[in-house]
Amino acid sequence: MDGDELAGAERRVWAAMPAGTRAALAGLSGADLRTLLLAVARDRAAAVRPSEVVRRWREDRFVRPSGADPRVLARLEARMWQLLPADVSGVELSPVVPVGTCSAVARGGQNRIVTTMRASEVLSDPTNALAVEAAVRRRRQSEVHLAAVHRVLRAQDFGAGTSAHFRLFALVSSARDTGSGDTQARLLTRHLTYWRTVLAELAPDAAPQLHVTTFDDDVVRERLADTVRPALDGGGVPLVDEPERTRARGYYTGCALRITLLGGDLEIGDGGLTDWTARLNGDAKERCLVSCLATERLADHVVP
Repeated sequence: MDGDELAGAERRVWAAMPAGTRAALAGLSGADLRTLLLAVARDRAAAVRPSEVVRRWREDRFVRPSGADPRVLARLEARMWQLLPADVSGVELSPVVPVGTCSAVARGGQNRIVTTMRASEVLSDPTNALAVEAAVRRRRQSEVHLAAVHRVLRAQDFGAGTSAHFRLFALVSSARDTGSGDTQARLLTRHLTYWRTVLAELAPDAAPQLHVTTFDDDVVRERLADTVRPALDGGGVPLVDEPERTRARGYYTGCALRITLLGGDLEIGDGGLTDWTARLNGDAKERCLVSCLATERLADHVVP
């Protein structure tokens, strides 16, 4: 359901409710509203028959199992963990995060998030959650590098034959700016080197590529040329400039990344510099780089 459809449905529902209902609900405390919603859910669940559960299991894209082989994914992700540098901390994220995490951290639309009744939302992007954890750790650590793998759930419809849930292997790094784009260059080199290593070992025959786009940041553009590119030379996975990219401008700040297979035709990962930890900690000097890869897409092309 897109934004216009959702707005239309919302107007229809409120129009069918008794006068004053919206104001009354808006006036409830958070605890009282949760109590009301939980009571409604309990009553609705009590009326559900087993046949309806089976029907929903077949038809609801939110609950249908993934078609991926978990044994293949387990082996793939285990090797990806092994390839991580020793100073990257692994994080086992909760299935839910505080409500508003996506919209507050990454300015994502809440309509694309599965919101719960308990002031939380189903995790839709591990990079958002890792950025919050990185901001917390940055208060006691000089530099933070985190990784997580998580099955995420998103409310938007990705089209026929696609799943609403999928696994992402995510990296988030946060450190203080040292000037001249050096911090951004160092973080970019770390992430790109890792993804290059993963692709070169696990999918060398699938024509893997790393792509980079700069968004109106001359300093980052210079560091890509004189620092990042030389560090990645000779790795077997090309770093391709993608100046025509406009997607995620504003979501990412200064620089965006893409990870692809089949010569750029199949996107399996994304990332970029963000201001997330800067806003979370109220410190404009914070620098944050996020990146992630869809392991189920990679698994289809992994060398046996």
